[in-house]
Amino acid sequence: MKTFLFQGDSITDASRDRVWDTDFGKGYAVMMAGSLTYKFPGEFLIYNKGISGDRIVDLYQRIKCDIINLKPDYMSLLIGINDIWHEYMNKNGVDAEKFEKIYSMLIDEVKEALPDIKIILLEPFVLKGTTPPWGGEGTDVHWEKFEKDIVIRAEIVKRIAKKYNLSFVPLKEEFETLGKKYGNDVWLVDGVHPTPAGHKLIAERLEEAFLKIK
Repeated sequence: MKTFLFQGDSITDASRDRVWDTDFGKGYAVMMAGSLTYKFPGEFLIYNKGISGDRIVDLYQRIKCDIINLKPDYMSLLIGINDIWHEYMNKNGVDAEKFEKIYSMLIDEVKEALPDIKIILLEPFVLKGTTPPWGGEGTDVHWEKFEKDIVIRAEIVKRIAKKYNLSFVPLKEEFETLGKKYGNDVWLVDGVHPTPAGHKLIAERLEEAFLKIK
């Protein structure tokens, strides 16, 4: 049996119950888990270890318990927006240089511990979004900074994927195109967190990438 690990921040977490490893949340992870276990019954043990609010430094801190110790054969990773957002919310973000350094360190250490692992990197994304129904800030408050910084983070992730010969899933441009066509709030509720349609898009693109390397 192969192990597939979803890793990332709140977009991956998606309100999962952290007591039960069989709970994959309410987002793209559960959608893809359903598809994998349906198409390949009995072939996969699946974990979702995304944690809401995580920056790359937070993920690196838990690399041993939430990645290496699980010994995944496959891992998808979507992270980067909090490294930007937390700077604007509470001056606790991660600058681009450090983001690339820690991200690269994480990949280095995972590959050293698990040389046969296949890793899929997902491109971080953002849209201009207003305050969601539950409160908090939308990305429109600091939109010009978000728009500039997400391009930098997306290029970093793409560069790391190329450096380590990893699968890369582009998402940023597709979300932007669909947002212009149908409205940003169809895909992301606050410019960051996906709607069901947004999660479905991520799940489909991730599964496409996975099937190419399975």
